[in-house]
Amino acid sequence: MAALPVFRWRLAPDGYATRRQLRARGLRPGGQCVAAQLERPRRRRGPLVAYLYRIELAKPVRPMTPARWAALAKANAARRRCPACRRDAGYVIPASLGTCVTCAYPEPSNVPRSARHG
Repeated sequence: MAALPVFRWRLAPDGYATRRQLRARGLRPGGQCVAAQLERPRRRRGPLVAYLYRIELAKPVRPMTPARWAALAKANAARRRCPACRRDAGYVIPASLGTCVTCAYPEPSNVPRSARHG
């Protein structure tokens, strides 16, 4: 097994790109293996690593079909629906709460009004 070529930060030769750089060009890795890696040194920890792919082996991004748009809309709607009260919260439910803010922090009804905020 051959080792990957390692380049220092901002010194990669032409012909290589990260996933984000490929996406900005309308490309995707397309099943190719990582071709090289970038390393950015840090003072007290290990280096930051970015994987590089060959641009000439990259394939165009697949276009969104109506079915994929519908599936994405359905998934986003499910992320907004509260599992406790089953209402659309109007925002993505935080994973830390698991429910909408209204269900996570219900207003206490038995406490006198003067004791709530005092």
